Amino acid sequence: MKVFVQVPCLNEEETLPAVLASIPRSIEGVDELEILVIDDGSTDRTVEVARALGVRHFVRHARNMGLARSFRDGVDYALAHGADIVVNTDGDNQYPQDRIPDLVAPIIAGRADIVIADRQTQTIAHFSPFKKFMQKVGSAVVNGAADTDLPDAASGFRAYSRSSLLRLNIVTEFSYCMETIIQAGHKRLRIESVPVETNAKTRESRLFRNIFHHMAKSGSAIVRSYLMFKPQAVFTVLTVTFAVVAAIPFVRFLVIWLSGGDTNGNVQSLIFGSIMAVAALLALALGVLSDLQRTNRILLEDQLERIKAVQYRDAFTAGGPIEGRSGAPAQNAPARADVTAG
Repeated sequence: MKVFVQVPCLNEEETLPAVLASIPRSIEGVDELEILVIDDGSTDRTVEVARALGVRHFVRHARNMGLARSFRDGVDYALAHGADIVVNTDGDNQYPQDRIPDLVAPIIAGRADIVIADRQTQTIAHFSPFKKFMQKVGSAVVNGAADTDLPDAASGFRAYSRSSLLRLNIVTEFSYCMETIIQAGHKRLRIESVPVETNAKTRESRLFRNIFHHMAKSGSAIVRSYLMFKPQAVFTVLTVTFAVVAAIPFVRFLVIWLSGGDTNGNVQSLIFGSIMAVAALLALALGVLSDLQRTNRILLEDQLERIKAVQYRDAFTAGGPIEGRSGAPAQNAPARADVTAG
């Protein structure tokens, strides 16, 4: 059993020593534990500090690529180096790394595919009442979209099994947190939650400018992910809504006409009803097309899962990826523990 703990970093030379010092060096049931630092375009001494503290595995971005890309590149590297479990924490030391054994335990025991730390946001002192409320609302929205029941959907302190990572595909550029939950929920992966207490705040978040920016970006990711898996639900609601709105002026016109009333002043209502009827037909057509697209995506994802299984197996057998611009594993290459992505 091999575990990779990946630490995405952007100028974390001050907090990284505390993060690395608190990561356990051994876990019951784990044969090998490796630490991977993902340098997302840092301009300080993050990499030098990590090397001095004994880190051997790096993925380096020439410029800032964002959290989602950092997570994806880190997963690529870890799987190519034979990881059975990938744990994601943060370089700002907000998460209690000493709880990593509790995150991986359900996966080792075979009870879960993904384990997410519950930060118990209602107890975090530096969270404002509004932020606590929005965290609760956000988790409820994600749970509704994913058919899950998680108390803290936005937590980035997580453990993933190898098989779950082969099935998940990151397409957003903002944050993988919401997207992977929605995908995992609809792919019937087993998800558990482990309560933890976060460390004291060290700095402001670099992922978003303010809470409203975070809400907008997260909302966009949730809607996109939901449409990937349940497009028929969205377009069915639109079709029915437009059809009902279209029927009202037509029924009203029919009642007036049957009762012998003057219908000359109701032409505008018929025009409006016709427009709504066309909108209903368009929504129905889009629903059919999106459902066909969903079927095609399922088939493509099945093929991609098989391709990734072969790719990572071959890369690990050959010694892992070498340094390159894309950060993707290279086959039949000698072992090297530093990958550069452009």
